[in-house]
Amino acid sequence: MFVSSDFSAEIPHLRSTLESIEKVTDLDALTARIADLEKQAAAPDLWDDPEAAQKVTSDLSHAQAEKRRVSELSSRIDDLEVMVELGEEEGDAQFAEDAEKELSAIRKALDELEVRTMLSGEYDQRNAVVTIRAGAGGVDAADFAEMLLRMYLRWAEHKGYPTKVMDTSYAEEAGLKSVTFEVSAPYAYGTLSVEGGTHRLVRISPFDNQGRRQTSFAAVEVIPLIETTDSIEIPENELKIDVFRSSGPGGQSVNTTDSAVRMTHIPTGIVVSMQDEKSQIQNRAAALRVLQSRLLLLKKQEEDAKRKELAGDIKASWGDQMRSYVLNPYQMVKDLRTEYSEGNPTSVFDGNIDGFIEAGIRWRVEQARTED
Repeated sequence: MFVSSDFSAEIPHLRSTLESIEKVTDLDALTARIADLEKQAAAPDLWDDPEAAQKVTSDLSHAQAEKRRVSELSSRIDDLEVMVELGEEEGDAQFAEDAEKELSAIRKALDELEVRTMLSGEYDQRNAVVTIRAGAGGVDAADFAEMLLRMYLRWAEHKGYPTKVMDTSYAEEAGLKSVTFEVSAPYAYGTLSVEGGTHRLVRISPFDNQGRRQTSFAAVEVIPLIETTDSIEIPENELKIDVFRSSGPGGQSVNTTDSAVRMTHIPTGIVVSMQDEKSQIQNRAAALRVLQSRLLLLKKQEEDAKRKELAGDIKASWGDQMRSYVLNPYQMVKDLRTEYSEGNPTSVFDGNIDGFIEAGIRWRVEQARTED
């Protein structure tokens, strides 16, 4: 027997949610942007500047995909309604089962789109530069840093987002002292910014011959990648630049020239290393761009802190533990800000972190409302 009472209430709710998303997305503006990008992509001299051409074609592809996601959801809701009607006519339980599965899938897709509409920060649309650093915990912390790197790269791979490891510092025994990588996708920064903070791992250490439980920490930093239109000028006398040879695990040389670059911003002490590119010039340009990104974010943080100070609301939240990954004596990953948790750490470390990210974004929006 086909039961449609739930669907009669759910389908109008789905349409209402989609209409709200469409308003925030501003489909008319998105359509106009696609038309403009298509015009730029059709220009005969497009590839005279390969870097600019890549940005145009990438922006066009992402804009078209965003519009397609909204349009396809509208069609899927229409199809669901037809499926329910056919089920009622046929009285077929299989239709009910199929409709229930599709209803669940549409709900999930709408939730993802709804979270995207919450990313309205100044830099949220930018690519993200993520740095992971091993903290307290010795070799276990270095191993944890490498586990987190794999987790984020797998997450990006699931999404089809290109990634690029920009700099790696290997630990002596195992794992990583630090690693910096870029995620290229619309809203990569806004999405991943909620991952910034201190992560904690509790497990039986594979490096302890007595099999004791070990707690280790890793810090995750997420910054927006600056664009050429951003005005962050750094005087030459504020920079200290060192060059050295790129190296891989165990110190094995991967380059016979001094192509790697370490750039220090003297006033703030911020240090950026870059060794991914083949030439010193390329590594210097990449290091400068990441340094500018960090200074841009630092400037925004200082402005935010000043506003909070003037309002009499100072919160020392940087560096606070925000997520625990417990592998022993029980299995659970829990975000301490949102209370969101998963009971399958293996799946989480394989990149299935959307639940944490979505909960984090919703939590951040709620926190902003409370502060206002």
